[in-house]
Amino acid sequence: MKLIIKETSEMGALAAAQAAKVVNEAIEEQGYARILLSTGASQFPFFSEFVKQDIDWSKVEMFHLDEYVGISEDHPASFKRYLLDRFVNIVKPGKVHLIEGQKAPEETIAELTALVNEKPIDLGMIGIGENGHIAFNDPPADFEDTRAYKVVTLDERCLNQQVGEGWFKSVDETYKQAISMTCPQIMKCKTIISVVPYKVKDEAVYNTLTRELTPDVPATLLKEHADCTLYCDFDSASRLTEEIKNKFL
Repeated sequence: MKLIIKETSEMGALAAAQAAKVVNEAIEEQGYARILLSTGASQFPFFSEFVKQDIDWSKVEMFHLDEYVGISEDHPASFKRYLLDRFVNIVKPGKVHLIEGQKAPEETIAELTALVNEKPIDLGMIGIGENGHIAFNDPPADFEDTRAYKVVTLDERCLNQQVGEGWFKSVDETYKQAISMTCPQIMKCKTIISVVPYKVKDEAVYNTLTRELTPDVPATLLKEHADCTLYCDFDSASRLTEEIKNKFL
């Protein structure tokens, strides 16, 4: 894992530029690029820059990581709505595979599994939650799951994060289950870029970089990937000592 620490806006711009490079190289080599996108408030600095990149979006096929079970795309917390507003309707990718929250989960999972396994994912944009989760794989995560997607029950800290980011007014209003890509499926991405800004993520960043591989901090799995870059701002990296930084810079 490579660590890059910059001001928030510069972090987002650098991550978007790297993502564009990966996408364009894939298109040049194979005629298409398959990408996997995460959502949430932490991804705002990335998406604002990514949609500006010089990419032939008609050759891009997009998947996304997770969605609440039962949620309507009209709900402000819908990740489908998030991606439509901040990405899909702006760049209009050639193929788009969004998770339908109100569709039967087992049907959705079967369809997504068949699609995602057709060819490798070239780029995975993988956020890290306040509890160290990747996608909605809350701790303790299953690092051996053979499925591509599954239904998960969200833990209390994850639900509180969604409230803290302003998607819901209270935990009572949150959706308690989600369809999530599994950890092993995430690790199949050829390249992973993880954008993790803001002070609320400083504990998760610290634990990711200092803990050995453990399901109790799911993001530690990303350190096992052959091509993973972690982008932090100065707030999310505030707990890191120079010694820790130097191991990953």
